[in-house]
Amino acid sequence: MNVIGSMTSCYVSTGSFSRSAVNFMAGCQTAVSNIIMSIVVLLTLLFLTPLFKYTPNAILAAIIINAVIPLVDVNATILIFKIDKLDFVACMGAFFGVIFVSVEIGLLIAVGISFAKILLQVTRPRTAILGKIPGTSVYRNINQYPEATRIPGVLTVRVDSAIYFSNSNYVRERIQRWLTNEEEMVKAASLPRIQFLTIEMSRPPVIDKLHVSHFADMLGQDKIFLAVAEAVNSCSPKLSDEV
Repeated sequence: MNVIGSMTSCYVSTGSFSRSAVNFMAGCQTAVSNIIMSIVVLLTLLFLTPLFKYTPNAILAAIIINAVIPLVDVNATILIFKIDKLDFVACMGAFFGVIFVSVEIGLLIAVGISFAKILLQVTRPRTAILGKIPGTSVYRNINQYPEATRIPGVLTVRVDSAIYFSNSNYVRERIQRWLTNEEEMVKAASLPRIQFLTIEMSRPPVIDKLHVSHFADMLGQDKIFLAVAEAVNSCSPKLSDEV
């Protein structure tokens, strides 16, 4: 089947999950094991079926469970949980779907959760407040780099995703909320109020879209910069001493 399918770019066919587990336990390394497995299964069905007729299902289940257990990589699951919680949810959905229903349902659950993750990331992109790394002109996330310092009177924000119609309102509301929170914080600490907002959007398509949409002309060419440091430096001479 796979030989014929390979001539038409067909998806490779395999055996059941339990049979794959048995192959793994037997130390199979290549697809040749499928040919041998097919021959053995054929001979078993033709000549050995009567010998297994009275074998209790519990014994057959124990054989399969014993073969499946080594396929469960607990360490990899823990690592996925530490790296990305949504990937862990997809992993668990696939695992329990395969165990309790079928391989198809397990894959369907995993794909569904993965699509939901993509939609969530698109509609709720990550945003961060940036600070300047001392001794450099580099600006980084203040949560990831505690040594990064904020520039008084300037709020620098980065959006870690492309901006679409589906997430534009969220980005706007997020930035407005940050501005409100910053105003309250600087007022309580008697610091200079926020007078400038800098948004890092250093992705190649952004500048093209700004010009095509004529937004750059409306905003002003003198307010578009190639680097965050340039934007902040241009704001510094204009900062007033208001508190």
